Amino acid sequence: MIKNNKTNLDDNKYQNPTINPEKDKENPLNNKKDMIKIKEKLESLKKFIYSKYKFVKAIGIIPPQASEIFDEENELSEEERKSKPMHLIVVLPDNKEKEFNKIKLSIIKKIAEIKQKIWLNLFLEKDLWDLCIDSKYKAIEAIGMAFPLYDKGILGALRVAQIHKSLVLKKFEKYVYSYVIGGSLVRGEAIRTSDVDVYIIIDDTDVKRMSRLELKEKLRNIIYSYVLQAGELAGVKNKLSPQVYLLTEFWEGVKDANPIFYTFLRDGVPFYDRGGFLPWKLLLKMGKIKPSPEAIDGFMSVGDKTQEIARRKLLDIVLGDIFYGVSMPTQGLLMLYGLPPTNVYETVKEFKKIFVDKEKLVEKKYSDILEEIMIKYYKGWEHQKIKEISGKEVDRLLKNAEDYSKRLKELRKEIEKKMQEKTFEEIYKNTFKILSSLFGNKKENFLIKEFEKELVNKGKINPRFLHSLNELISIKKNYQNKKIPTKYSFEKLRISSVYLIESLIEYGQRRDLGLLEKIKVKLYFKNKNKFGELFLTNPIFLIYEDKIKKINKNKIEDSTSEEFNKILTQNKKTKSEISKKILKILEKEFGEFDINF
Repeated sequence: MIKNNKTNLDDNKYQNPTINPEKDKENPLNNKKDMIKIKEKLESLKKFIYSKYKFVKAIGIIPPQASEIFDEENELSEEERKSKPMHLIVVLPDNKEKEFNKIKLSIIKKIAEIKQKIWLNLFLEKDLWDLCIDSKYKAIEAIGMAFPLYDKGILGALRVAQIHKSLVLKKFEKYVYSYVIGGSLVRGEAIRTSDVDVYIIIDDTDVKRMSRLELKEKLRNIIYSYVLQAGELAGVKNKLSPQVYLLTEFWEGVKDANPIFYTFLRDGVPFYDRGGFLPWKLLLKMGKIKPSPEAIDGFMSVGDKTQEIARRKLLDIVLGDIFYGVSMPTQGLLMLYGLPPTNVYETVKEFKKIFVDKEKLVEKKYSDILEEIMIKYYKGWEHQKIKEISGKEVDRLLKNAEDYSKRLKELRKEIEKKMQEKTFEEIYKNTFKILSSLFGNKKENFLIKEFEKELVNKGKINPRFLHSLNELISIKKNYQNKKIPTKYSFEKLRISSVYLIESLIEYGQRRDLGLLEKIKVKLYFKNKNKFGELFLTNPIFLIYEDKIKKINKNKIEDSTSEEFNKILTQNKKTKSEISKKILKILEKEFGEFDINF
């Protein structure tokens, strides 16, 4: 049993200081005689649970004032609630999920034997984090403030984090966007002395009286000042390790899939959230957060030191490092190709499907190496199918991983080269497609001359874009001659081409609007006291009362916006005449009207 010198069952320090004695006076915990009996029975129950299930992570009693929360969670009937059951919390490691029901029945049977009004709340560790994901913050707070009958560290870590969160929110809640816990506690590796990793996101989007950096430093100092106080109030050895981020810098890191923020977002669970962290976490799970080049570099660089690190570590760590040395660079290449981060099985499957079978960029032996390391050895080790490995096998895996890492670096260059060429083709195609729509379907040199004559010389577009067009022609010739442009020159061209295309589209829209005005005639129908617009295309179109009609073969017919836009595109440089026949058709349909050119 873990003893706590600062808190015992006779003391209310572990309870909420706002407890109402009148409300809880009927609770057996407030009667000393009853409490002695309860303590004896709880000690017996605790010994039974721990002796039979030594893997149990924690055993605790929910504070009386929080019982209603668990009455609701367990959907207790009115009769069951009136009996005021004591809520017992038992936490199991995640790998005992298959034994969950068996363990639950065993403990319930023991509770029945000791004849105590106890309601069992059995959780896997992941169930606790699901409470956070479901925004059931009161429930997880109650578990954190539970009296520990036995604790390997999880209850203490939850308690110190909850107290620290309360201190921070009480001081400056309006600035706290999210309070998130992560690290060893969430991974199920926490012990009594483990650091508790917490991440606090500060909302700096409405800062007016000071700089963002000043706000961050000021609040961080206060946040750190509460660490020692939270530890003393909690009475535990778990030390808080807070990290403070501004909302703006955190968002930049998230949208670029920065590895630090990616891991925090993937593994963290919120203890307090104003509606930002959970949507980000869901977007990441859906693969909607795209990586930046820096993030890809971060994934790729992990494999560089695999061999040196692997030789220093024990078998389990060696396998872990070999696994990450091949999996993360592989994920980096898949992200470079355009896929979101994938799990172990998807990574192996997609690597072979894309780079071996589809693109034929890499030899099959490398997909075999990847599958052996990630599925056979790493997953086999994780699922305890592989319990030992010879030094000869380790050396072979290290050699394969080193060979694989070198090949992936070469593959990255090939992919970047291919993606660059594909991007250039799209830029080139889009640019000259727009020029053809403006000046006709002519040869490239003619289009550039027309561009210079009609747009540059007449001051309708920035002269620097003429250089961009000539550069497009030059790079195309280089590609044809197998001369690949440098990353710097290509990126410079790509950026300038984006602005060029935007300017051409804007010019085309302005020009089309002007041409449209030339073929448009306003009509005023006297009898109906309403206006219409006549477009002198072939056939002639009429827009009247938000309806599109066309004059075809001496009669007015209904038409559609699709047909109208198609005819406008084909006839925007030509103009039909209003014949007497057209005028008679309009007068017959609408009565007298005036024409306003």
